[in-house]
Formats: sequence, C-alpha cells, structure tokens
Amino acid sequence: MNKDISEIAGACHCGTVQFRVRLTNGLHTARRCNCSYCRMRGAVAVSANLADIEITAGQQALTLYQFNTKQARHYFCSHCGIYTHHQRRSNPEQYGVNVACLSGLSPFDFDVVPVNEGTLHPTDRPAQAGPVVAGHLHYIPQLP
Repeated sequence: MNKDISEIAGACHCGTVQFRVRLTNGLHTARRCNCSYCRMRGAVAVSANLADIEITAGQQALTLYQFNTKQARHYFCSHCGIYTHHQRRSNPEQYGVNVACLSGLSPFDFDVVPVNEGTLHPTDRPAQAGPVVAGHLHYIPQLP
C-alpha cells in the first residue's frame, strides 16, 4: 500500500455520492476515534483540507448528521447510508474522509491504526500538544 498517495477518487457504496480528494499527508493520517459516534461507526479516516474535496456527483444525496456540540458535521449518502466524510471538530479546517470509500482501499489494508481520544475531546480539556492517542487497533488476518 502506498501511504504517500495525494489525490484519489472516492464514492459511497451505491455510487450515488462520488468525489475526488487531495489528502493532507496521504494515508499517514489514518486514525479512528473512540467518541460515542465513531465507536459505533467504526470507520478509519484520513485528513483533507476543506478546499481539497470536490463532490463530483450526488451532492443532493448527502445527508448531514450532528450531535452533542453540533460542531462536527458528519456526511453520509441518503441512499445507501454510508458515511463518506466529516468536518472535524478538533480541526474544523479539515475533513476526515472514510478510507473505505476511497478507490481501491480498505480499512483492512492497515496493520495498525491509532485510536484518538474522543470521549474527552481535545477541545473539552486543557491545552495539550497534539492529539491524545487512546490506543491502537491491530488488524489480524482471518485464519482459515
């Protein structure tokens, strides 16, 4: 897997929502979050600046979900229900993009994915340098 990819196409499961995205640091920003919503969603996300995602089809099918502080903006396809991207609460100038929606990629392509602390969100605690990593998710290949 080339973690240094910079631009890639993506789509939801049914293909209604399609996009192109330029990633801020390739796949090196891959992470999960342990907040209540992300725990249930289970996606691996990578980062892109707000101006660096272009919805090329299906803009009208995108649905917005917000909760709690309503600062993060989670987008998903209203047809198939797949989460495509979200405007980050911890960095509102960026989107987190669902790796599973990126062409030719799967969250299972990563050996280790850091899990960011989201239950006590960075904006809810005293200033610290960088994100708090709550742990790492290790993928183990399925045995026969």
